[in-house]
Amino acid sequence: MERTRRFPPYVARRDGAEPDGAGARVASLGGARTQEAEAEVVRPGMALRDTASPGVERSPAGGDIVVFGSLNVDFVVRTSVRPRVGETVKGLGFQLFPGGKGANQAVAAARAGGRVVMAGRVGDDAFKDILLRSLKDAGVDARLVEVTPGIETGSAFITVDDAGQNSIIIIPGANGRCSAEDVERMRPLLGTAKVLMLQLEIPMETVEIAARTASAMGVKVILDPAPAMEIPESLWASVDVITPNEHEAAFLTGREISDFPEAETAAAALLNKGPRWVVVKMGSRGAVSAYRNSSGDVIFRRFPAFSVPVVDTTAAGDAFAGGLAVALCEGKAWDEAMRFASATAALSVTKPGAQTSMPLREEIDSFLRDTPLGT
Repeated sequence: MERTRRFPPYVARRDGAEPDGAGARVASLGGARTQEAEAEVVRPGMALRDTASPGVERSPAGGDIVVFGSLNVDFVVRTSVRPRVGETVKGLGFQLFPGGKGANQAVAAARAGGRVVMAGRVGDDAFKDILLRSLKDAGVDARLVEVTPGIETGSAFITVDDAGQNSIIIIPGANGRCSAEDVERMRPLLGTAKVLMLQLEIPMETVEIAARTASAMGVKVILDPAPAMEIPESLWASVDVITPNEHEAAFLTGREISDFPEAETAAAALLNKGPRWVVVKMGSRGAVSAYRNSSGDVIFRRFPAFSVPVVDTTAAGDAFAGGLAVALCEGKAWDEAMRFASATAALSVTKPGAQTSMPLREEIDSFLRDTPLGT
């Protein structure tokens, strides 16, 4: 079953109206001042000021993007409705896909045009070959993926309903063995990388070591805080861009998020923890971003979702992350980078599976050329 969604641009005004033009809002961290900030609005094609840009300027030698995270085999069951507790429902089909948030983001970035190195662990079993083959086919350098004896490859059991929504159970397997040793193996490639992409499907202490190491080397750190869990204070200081979805942002802030103003409130709270940029992904409604300007005010940007037929939302957030990393490595202005990331995510939901659904660069470019702004 396919569905088409369309969401108009949305930006708050002083009077609470919702105009159909793009714009930005500025608020003090304490929330005492809110006003329109036309000087801060980033029109298409305009670059953000240097103080507001998470862009990168490192040497292009080696991989521009290093992804350190999970590699899973996804067991996907399709059904009309997901079962409730104690309920048995009839399945419509079963497929096996390469997955894992780390590997998904590596494939997304590579297919979107990035030069990507993947770091992580797989078990010494038959499933590792599926994952390594998928990385190779996407053009990902997998030299830092370690085969770990005596433990199974990570796995995910995913139920997808007719609406394209999913429920997921993760079994870490070899992903749980990622350690400081893996970070040391990454160090030479971090020396020439622009971006390190991290998620939370490997041990938190390892994520923290990797982020701290990369930050000290001048590498920009993009953290996708999924699955939702508490983040230690020491990790926040090493993060340049954090990209929670609305549920993860609600968990991290203790704030309910049901609309754009609430997402902005949560984004400001997360920004106050240390990252330079926050993106709250809101699925079919689009996304909100926030950054702090040189005066200490928080600048909010709202980005509508694209209108596409929805087949499977699995790994849409990973597609977004991969697209965003590529766009930032290419020096795109923030609005352009967010639009590129949103298009990458939108195209991914039009196909089944995780890595198999990631769009190629020519598909993304064609989609952006043919799709008017704000649709």
